[in-house]
Amino acid sequence: MRGAQGARQWCWRWRRNPLRRRDDVFEAWIVLIVWMVMVLGGTVAGLVTAHAADTSFTRLRHDRHAIPAVLVESSGAAVPAGEGAVYDQVRAKVRWTAPDGSARTGRALVESGHKAGARVVIWMDTKGRLAGAPPTAGAATAEASLLGIGAAVSLGGLVFGAGSLARWRLDQRRYDRWAREWERLGPQWGHKTP
Repeated sequence: MRGAQGARQWCWRWRRNPLRRRDDVFEAWIVLIVWMVMVLGGTVAGLVTAHAADTSFTRLRHDRHAIPAVLVESSGAAVPAGEGAVYDQVRAKVRWTAPDGSARTGRALVESGHKAGARVVIWMDTKGRLAGAPPTAGAATAEASLLGIGAAVSLGGLVFGAGSLARWRLDQRRYDRWAREWERLGPQWGHKTP
């Protein structure tokens, strides 16, 4: 019995009631639509974003390939990247052999701490330009998941904000109506004290 009473209290805006206003019904629909769009739209936006990011990362892994190179200059020491973290790749001048057999040089990201003449691995894109290493499958999955969650939360925040703005506007209309009613009915409430 208590569950039925709780459901009646929860759905009070849709029940027949002499005190129910059109704005109450409109507000109930706004709340319902906002929550449905937040849940369903956020889920769809998150899944679509995660799938698009994963597809992009897969294409990136497919388009980039590793080739051997030789350091022309020493790669130097690791660069501090914050509290206790160290970024172990630095830009250094390298030489490699192009597919047509010609020798090429350029600056690429390589592991730090190597001397000139050391063999390193660099990454090229399909057009033969130097590129960074593609993300691993695990890193790509983690990043795609985070992007999907970010998209879902962003959509949810936008929808929640729009719903809050609509409800605020409804409240302003109610306050204006109450003020007009009070101005009309207030003086009829009896004698004024001297």
